[in-house]
Amino acid sequence: MSALSTRDWLLSDRPASRRQARLGQAYRTWSHLRANKLAMVGLGIVVVLILMAIFANIIAPYDPIRGGDLRTERLLPPSWAHLMGTDDQARDIFSRIVHGSRLTLMVVALVAVIATPIGLAVGTTAGYFGGWVDTVLMRITDIFLAFPRLILALAFVAALGPGIENAIIAIAITSWPPYARLARAETLTIRDADYIAAIRLQGAGSTRIIWGHVVPLCLSSVIVRVTLDMAGIILTAAGLGFLGLGAQPPQPEWGAMIAAGRRFMIDFWWVATMPGIAIFVVSLGFNLLGDGLRDVLDPKGET
Repeated sequence: MSALSTRDWLLSDRPASRRQARLGQAYRTWSHLRANKLAMVGLGIVVVLILMAIFANIIAPYDPIRGGDLRTERLLPPSWAHLMGTDDQARDIFSRIVHGSRLTLMVVALVAVIATPIGLAVGTTAGYFGGWVDTVLMRITDIFLAFPRLILALAFVAALGPGIENAIIAIAITSWPPYARLARAETLTIRDADYIAAIRLQGAGSTRIIWGHVVPLCLSSVIVRVTLDMAGIILTAAGLGFLGLGAQPPQPEWGAMIAAGRRFMIDFWWVATMPGIAIFVVSLGFNLLGDGLRDVLDPKGET
């Protein structure tokens, strides 16, 4: 099958199978996303982050935990030997940032895996059943939304104890309410549709309808919101690390690196600036990608 015939097959208005329809939809989505240059820049940043995390041991020229000679290699400025300089423990900052990408990616992935199903479950259940179920679940959601995410995460981490695992749990607990609100709004527009009524008449139970038919229809909007929230998750994790409640030394967590370098900002600016730039670039990448996905997956958001 030639490239032209493959494209025609994917873009056919009359797909012969579900597989062809799904592949065609995926191809259209990718084509629209590829046309958005800023979204592709964001995708490139995210891909670089993933590759950097996977091949950290190969990319990093030095050990991220063990430093060099404190007498001769401490607080060295950026150079060919140390691309981003060294910190107060004579550790190569570039190597620590590269290995820190693993922690950042782990936090983002685990928070998304934990918070997204919770938000979808709460939102679709509230929207589908309505009544007192909706009232109870949404008031609980409002309680979480009443507090700033970082403040609420600080409270949970203070209760659970410092550490990267507890930080992930705390961030996930504070991240699900917006997804629940979005899923509820989508469900309210879906639950009275004719095809939902037809499925109900066929004898399908509420659980099957919610997870088999309502959740998939809400998923695209929630994915867009999750992608846009990635930057906030990274900043919250960095904030917890900066305050000493996230990853503990000597782990190369970007927020903790900024906290360690703030004492040297005047004379040795690179110690805190380099991890700050890493946080900025990665957050920007997720925001650009999220904006592009919103334009592609959420047509109602287009103007």
